[in-house]
Amino acid sequence: MLRVLATPRWLGALALAAVFAVAAYFLGQWQWHRYEGKKVRADRINAHYDARPVPLAGQVGSSPMPVRLDWTRVTAQGRYAASEPLLVRNRPLEGTYGYEVLSPFTLADGRTLLIDRGWVPNAENAETLPNIPPTPTGTVTVTGWLRQSERSLGRNLPAGQLASINVPQAQKQVGTDVLGAYLVLDREQVAGSSATPPRPYRLERPDTGLGPHQAYAFQWWGSMAVGFVLVFFGVRREYREGLEGEGGTERPSAGKPRKVRVWDEEDA
Repeated sequence: MLRVLATPRWLGALALAAVFAVAAYFLGQWQWHRYEGKKVRADRINAHYDARPVPLAGQVGSSPMPVRLDWTRVTAQGRYAASEPLLVRNRPLEGTYGYEVLSPFTLADGRTLLIDRGWVPNAENAETLPNIPPTPTGTVTVTGWLRQSERSLGRNLPAGQLASINVPQAQKQVGTDVLGAYLVLDREQVAGSSATPPRPYRLERPDTGLGPHQAYAFQWWGSMAVGFVLVFFGVRREYREGLEGEGGTERPSAGKPRKVRVWDEEDA
């Protein structure tokens, strides 16, 4: 079989099998890293999302918030700024695209926190802004989840609109320094009132599914040997065909009985 394998045709097939095995290994690694990333994110969300809220003070400053604090549930007190909210475009909710409403919130210590109060649907056309429930007045206690700044999408939009919740870009439009994270609103309570103020639609709970990446990784790693197996069976078949050719015409099977014709019996 080694003589057959050493022919240029089968050496080329063996090289292709090796290339496929290397590619399958790295594709499996890529899928495994995607699985690990989703697993870490899901564990962080599951640990923070339903936890008892902690005071905002000491959790985040003017520097970008570290990823380990993402989805930390916090509570804070302050007042919504009188300025118009920022609208973040092309944000989905239950399969429908609209805007997320980002409002500056002045804390008791004078710092400003951006609060994502929720989602509103698109207006009838792109030139018309959607109807937005007003922010409550007076002292408000907010509870929600801290989120890292999103990456910039590099788009120039009209004043008052954002392509993503990029904190530095939002800060330029707000006109004052803001904290290095924003807050996804869970609930808000106005001091001296038991009524729940109107607000945009509440955002969906984050997805913690891990997807098929782990299974894909195992599939890629399991397929690494496929090329070598095909080469082995191909070489073995060609080797056996060569042996049969060297032995001349195929001999009848020893176990097959000779067919006797009727006239042969009569002649006997």
